[in-house]
Amino acid sequence: MPTIYNGQEIVFGLDIGTRSIVGTIGYKDARNRFQVVAQAEKFHETRSMLDGQIHDIGRVAETISHVKNMLEQKIGVELNEVCIAAAGRVLKTAVGVCDEELEDEAVVDDEMVYSLDMMGVEKANEIIQSENYGDLKFFCVGYTVIRYFLNGFAISNLIGHKARKVGAEVLATFLPEDVVDGLYAAVSEAGLEVVNLTLEPIAAMNVAIPEQYRLLNIALVDVGAGTSDICITRDGSVVAYGMIPFAGDKFTEVLIQKYLIDFDTAEKIKTMPAIKRQIQYKDIMGDKQKITKEEVDEELLPSVKYLTHEIAEKIKELNGGKSVSAVFVVGGGGKVEGFTKELAAALELVPNRVALRGREVMGNIDMLDESLEKDSLYVTPIGICINYYEKKNNFIFVNVNGERVKLYNNNRLTVMDAAAAVGYPNEKLFPRRGADITFTINGKQRIIRGSKGEAAVIRLNKNEVSMTALIQQNDKITIAESSVGEPAYMEIGHLPEYTEEIHFRVNGQTVTCPRYALVNGELKSEYYSIQDKDQVIILDYYTVEQLLMFLDLPNNVSFFVNHERASAKDRIYDNYMINWAENEEKLSEVEELNGGGNKDEPQTEKNSLAETTQTGEGAAEPAEAEPEDKGEKQKLEDNLSVNEDKLVSEPIVEVPMEPVDIKITVNDQIVVLKNKPQYIFVDILDFYPFDLSTMGGNILVTTLNGIEVGFTEPLHDGDIVKIFWRD
Repeated sequence: MPTIYNGQEIVFGLDIGTRSIVGTIGYKDARNRFQVVAQAEKFHETRSMLDGQIHDIGRVAETISHVKNMLEQKIGVELNEVCIAAAGRVLKTAVGVCDEELEDEAVVDDEMVYSLDMMGVEKANEIIQSENYGDLKFFCVGYTVIRYFLNGFAISNLIGHKARKVGAEVLATFLPEDVVDGLYAAVSEAGLEVVNLTLEPIAAMNVAIPEQYRLLNIALVDVGAGTSDICITRDGSVVAYGMIPFAGDKFTEVLIQKYLIDFDTAEKIKTMPAIKRQIQYKDIMGDKQKITKEEVDEELLPSVKYLTHEIAEKIKELNGGKSVSAVFVVGGGGKVEGFTKELAAALELVPNRVALRGREVMGNIDMLDESLEKDSLYVTPIGICINYYEKKNNFIFVNVNGERVKLYNNNRLTVMDAAAAVGYPNEKLFPRRGADITFTINGKQRIIRGSKGEAAVIRLNKNEVSMTALIQQNDKITIAESSVGEPAYMEIGHLPEYTEEIHFRVNGQTVTCPRYALVNGELKSEYYSIQDKDQVIILDYYTVEQLLMFLDLPNNVSFFVNHERASAKDRIYDNYMINWAENEEKLSEVEELNGGGNKDEPQTEKNSLAETTQTGEGAAEPAEAEPEDKGEKQKLEDNLSVNEDKLVSEPIVEVPMEPVDIKITVNDQIVVLKNKPQYIFVDILDFYPFDLSTMGGNILVTTLNGIEVGFTEPLHDGDIVKIFWRD
């Protein structure tokens, strides 16, 4: 929930440093100026942080609580949410390059740019994960787009342009899991919830290097107590981040060793203003000592030269092996006498090209508390607050089926994102069909699909939701996996090919007969249940012998087919004329009564069934096959009666043997689906840029050829699809 102060939504930022913790509260006004309401600082009482990393979570949490309480007393409002920044002690960076070709020229919108950014971050993440860091797991804590590409040419902003091809070059920064987890744990123990996480140099850059300066090749150096964080700008973008794992504490340690004093005393001596010519202190023996400011500066000079040399070398490394045009220095460590001068010398720059920045870069910042000063010490804390308004870099924690998971928050996270983060299989979210039956029918492959199961039941904080529901910090998600439907079932009699009956003219009367089927070379009735990998052939003929059996006639009768003498094994086809009688004399009478000798009737094939019905190695001879039993004969005589209880309404789908491309229309745009032998509705999302996680209404509508369907509905070439949100 937002924190309100004097009618304004305020932001609470914490700079959790090695030496101290600084808290800042403020807000952006209507003029886009940041108003600092209050600040508080508390030094660590022990070395609970070293080189920017938390070593004692409990002690750091106590210091955070102290700063929080001081600020609450100042403004009279309880603080529950906080923005933080991580130091780059073991920072890793990678540049992800991605591009996407559009099917048709289209106008680039925010959604497309966001998708491109995320593709770049993913490419960078792949680079980091491919490097060997042992068991370390890295998280992205920030990214900056170096440049976009429009039809192959670099451009600063894609939105609104028509494009056939777009691309991006994205600089992403990563920190190990233990660094991020330590920060979250300390903040949580102090009773606060993290709403935004960024990197310290990113925070400092937001204040110290305004966007209009980023066209120049400038380095920003944030010299804290434990780390010196660096970022480089060029051509309008931040092009590199880096760090040196030591900073102001190194100067303090030199004084500790030289003058035999404790850490706090050394800190006071180090930060003594230049106007203080003589310094008095007590050493660890309790003896009073006196030194001059010049002596202190002289003692620190070798360390200053060493640190500035290391920073200069890192700047050159990040900048392609050369120096930058100028350097902005922020942070308390940079205030040590001679620091900027020595850094300029190490970079071969004139002294005025390296400057400590404080008041000079805070033109858009107002201090409502008159006791506060615009100082380089507060550039990073204020930058942490300002970064909140971009919200590019925070993590959230949610619970999925009892497992706590951390997600990089893009403000569009859905249940599906959380499920993916814990490795929940996608197929267990969607309704699953029962086992399919794949078989051949007259030599052509076909599939009968099993029935659909039920979709996964998803509950978000006990309320049933869809997988596209948006999620927030600390949400509890339970997923009961989708069910599997009944396996496919199909009787031969329900095949379209089988339902086409065969008609014969028998002694002048029309006789309608069901078809016979061969299954794996064996004669089967219409009630046979097709099995996986069956080879089915629907016969388009009878033999004379089979017709006699169907009519329950003796097989010793005499008969003609189309007025020609025929044998029992001869084939008879649709609309053939068959004449029969108990003897030759009666057969002649029957022929005469039915216009015997009609030469226009089709002629009977004389090949025997045994010679013409082989369908493959080991195929049987149907003419010699007997019905399975008298019950089978009775079933044949029942013609095409349908067993409604077993009739399957699922579609029968022709299945290509090889991957095919199909062209469909999605929201009036032609889309080509590629590289699969068959497609279902959800495959569209691999080829069409529709973000399910962006709620554009209350209900997601998905239609296929004007009919509302689910994500598992089969797709075919020429289909017309609509995907849209409806209130």
